Amino acid sequence: MKTPSVLKPYFSELIECGTDEAGRGCLAGPVTAAAVILPKDFRHPLLNDSKQLSEKKRTLLRPIIEAEALAFGVAHVYPKKIDEINILNASILAMHQALDKLRLRPEFVLVDGNRFKPYHDIPHECMVKGDARFLNIAAASVLAKTYRDDFMKVLAQKYPQYQWENNKGYPTKAHRLAIQKYGATNEHRKSFQLLPNQLEIEF
Repeated sequence: MKTPSVLKPYFSELIECGTDEAGRGCLAGPVTAAAVILPKDFRHPLLNDSKQLSEKKRTLLRPIIEAEALAFGVAHVYPKKIDEINILNASILAMHQALDKLRLRPEFVLVDGNRFKPYHDIPHECMVKGDARFLNIAAASVLAKTYRDDFMKVLAQKYPQYQWENNKGYPTKAHRLAIQKYGATNEHRKSFQLLPNQLEIEF
């Protein structure tokens, strides 16, 4: 049995915020980001590498993170904007919007990944696989994914043929077959390759 990794509580001694996004590789729905400032002494046995957490464990962790966090914010950037500015810029925009919602101003931002644009005058550090290294990024990852999953479950009621309650907008075989059969919706990202080149899509 694999021993879960022990995440570091923080990178700096400053008021530090972790931020991460979910849904970057999806064909439909928003890209969602969260920003979280945790107390320096925050620990929880379930919160380790967030990508290895089950949906059930993420759901259990979300209210704990929200209750214990000194501040948190969540933001969606929708397909129309993603198509306008591209998914990288949309992901960074979502992170900035999540940071805007914090009730406490951070002194340092720890970012999952390797690309970011400065947020006001606050210093930042990019961390590849940061959600497997730092608790505040892992917490942000949990919030981003659970809020986005909830959003996609609501959309699935409007567009049941795409099975978004299960695939959450990711490019599964069932999702692509539904796009081929029913065409794309306004919730699909038109700048993405929704189907292989040889297949046509009706917009």
